[in-house]
Amino acid sequence: MKKTNSIIAFTFAIVFLLTALVTSLLGCFMLVTNSITSADYTSAKAMCTMEATSGRVLYAKNENTRLPMASTTKIMTAITAIENCKDLDEKFEISPKAVGIPGTSIYLRKGEALSVRELLYGLMLVSGNDASVAIGERVGGNVKTFVDMMNDTAKKIGTENSHFDNTHGLDSKTHYTSAYDLALITSYALSNDTFKEIVSTKNTKITTVEGKTRYLKNKNRLLNSLDGCNGVKTGFTDDAGRCLVASCERDGMQLVSVVLNCGPMFEECASLLEKGFNEYRMVDVTKDYDFPRYVKLEQARKEFVEVGTKERCFYPMREGETSKITYIYKLPERIEGGVKKDKVVGEIATYYGNDLLFSEKIYTMEEVRSNTILEKLKDIFRKW
Repeated sequence: MKKTNSIIAFTFAIVFLLTALVTSLLGCFMLVTNSITSADYTSAKAMCTMEATSGRVLYAKNENTRLPMASTTKIMTAITAIENCKDLDEKFEISPKAVGIPGTSIYLRKGEALSVRELLYGLMLVSGNDASVAIGERVGGNVKTFVDMMNDTAKKIGTENSHFDNTHGLDSKTHYTSAYDLALITSYALSNDTFKEIVSTKNTKITTVEGKTRYLKNKNRLLNSLDGCNGVKTGFTDDAGRCLVASCERDGMQLVSVVLNCGPMFEECASLLEKGFNEYRMVDVTKDYDFPRYVKLEQARKEFVEVGTKERCFYPMREGETSKITYIYKLPERIEGGVKKDKVVGEIATYYGNDLLFSEKIYTMEEVRSNTILEKLKDIFRKW
């Protein structure tokens, strides 16, 4: 009998352990599944997803860590060239210094003639390292000067963890950026119509003066698979790993997602962008202004003058976040004398929690002349 009881107890123990093991494994599976679908999931070493027009960071991971970024460097190369080239369409001869650059190439030849615009397509669609050098020489006079221009542009944009040593992104110890900086740079670049047109192009061709034609196909496969995708750039080196900056625009919201050192870069960027569109929408934070629309006038031809604002501000927000929007108004109760139209008489500050989102002036919407004796005399002389 004791033996039978021992066998039963042993069996229950085994069943208990197996149940606990299965439960544990299911728990781990659920944990992994939840992390995959959570807002900040990525296998990338660093990530930043940003709404481009507002600069709001939607999701981030190690976003300020300095890392190599491979050919996503060329985003900075392109916008620096576009902003500093006097004539993007003027043809020029390719120098020998731009020929035979290691890595991805459009196989430039010494002496053939192309324009900076054509080279920009070679740069951004197929990641031509030789095109980047040719662009640097043409726009900066030499590559070193052009790289200095890239660093100056980065500072102007507001980056704090970026430094560029070259135009193409080949590995260098002092050539780095952060996921946040790269999202910021890309958001800035996308405000330029020329840049936006180039990086959204799927296929094109460029032809030299001598008649040689190159057919270019964009390496960013999200342009063909993700609704609204309009850029931007792939990259890979041994040190940087697989890198991608992807952008997508839907319903007036422009998102940018950066993943650095990420194996499934296309899949994860697409997932992060979809998540952003599912969880956020652009909200006009100026539509609920509640300030007096008329200000009392003293010594004027009318008792009140109409006042108002001229701008609108859209900000990406999750459902329920609009309740955190507050406004601080500065507007006088009365104004002495007449006023001209568009006179600044006050201001509004819009806050999300404690963060200032937007501020703008309050203007008079009409002209009202004063009612002083001098003004009356002026009227008499005008009529006379």
